[in-house]
Amino acid sequence: MAKRDYYEVLGVEKTASADEIKKAYRKKAIQYHPDRNPGDKAAEEKFKEAAEAYEVLSNPDKRARYDQFGFAGVDGAAGSGGFGGFGAGGMSMDDIFSMFGDIFGGRGGFGGFGGSGQARQRRYRGSDLRVKVKLTLKEISTGVEKKFKLKKYVQCSHCHGTGAEGTGGVETCPTCHGTGSITRTQQSIFGMMQTQTVCPQCGGEGKVIKNKCKECDGEGIVYGEEVVTVKIPAGVAEGMQVTINGKGNAGKHNGVAGDLLVVIEEEKHPELIRDENDLIYNLLLSVPTAALGGTVEVPTIDGKAKIKIDPGTQPGKVLRLRGKGLPNINSYGYSTGKGDLLVHVSVYIPETLTKEERQALEKWQESESFKPNITLKEKIFKKFKSLFD
Repeated sequence: MAKRDYYEVLGVEKTASADEIKKAYRKKAIQYHPDRNPGDKAAEEKFKEAAEAYEVLSNPDKRARYDQFGFAGVDGAAGSGGFGGFGAGGMSMDDIFSMFGDIFGGRGGFGGFGGSGQARQRRYRGSDLRVKVKLTLKEISTGVEKKFKLKKYVQCSHCHGTGAEGTGGVETCPTCHGTGSITRTQQSIFGMMQTQTVCPQCGGEGKVIKNKCKECDGEGIVYGEEVVTVKIPAGVAEGMQVTINGKGNAGKHNGVAGDLLVVIEEEKHPELIRDENDLIYNLLLSVPTAALGGTVEVPTIDGKAKIKIDPGTQPGKVLRLRGKGLPNINSYGYSTGKGDLLVHVSVYIPETLTKEERQALEKWQESESFKPNITLKEKIFKKFKSLFD
């Protein structure tokens, strides 16, 4: 199924405030919550879809990238439908409840909203990692796959992320009995009041470690390295971030891994200048070529291209090679064609002349062909004036 626009998923305008987005997500989450729709796979997918949309739109950086680049700004590749595998089972219900505890109030079933009211145990989330990658215009034009060897926290292979030594090293917390929270009832001027807080013994996990793993000291993670392959879509720009979900630091005790943020840097091309999706080349012609016309070569991303110069070509003329620019990505992350290569013509005037060359020019100076006509003067003046408007 094709991915839907995140604003459409939550039913809000693109100008919606953070509070409006939060309220809209809470409404959708209540509507499609698994406690209210037991066994309903369609509702479960809509529940995950809403969580995916909220995860992006509730984060100012991710929202800005999504607004500018669409799915390409928050996925590993344009139109991949991946979201780090969110909608395909990469993120469990517990992951959603853990990440958005402020929405669910620490209770996956929404408590008084008609759900089961069963408490959800806390899951740690690893921190994000940020790397920079330099790309050539050639790589940007086609998209590229890059590999990174990351130094980061990974799951402890000795205890498989549990933090416990051997089997049976983890037991249910005796204080909260596995719920991760404790409820206190006390008398107030308004009557009996109940408050729920994180269990102080297990920190909300619902379990305690009896024997700590000797390799990770009970953390479930160790410092190591991992090789990560990242697909960077065509048409990315300087400063854009490509987010790879779940490839950051591992979370303690088999928690949720952080994200990998790949920041794009552009290598300057020796001859071409980028202007959004168009490329610009400054072509310097000799006086004879500009006057007589001919064929010249200009650089492109893929090599060289031959273009025809008409006789009497004037400085300032722009020749357009359509489709020779960079891919254009729309707000949904899909390519909508390519920009153009704009060739700006300049004419080189000799700085030194031989005696024979000077005599030849002096001879032609009085020729009517070498005198600018009024129409051309006005055209050049208008073009020059537009630079300052």
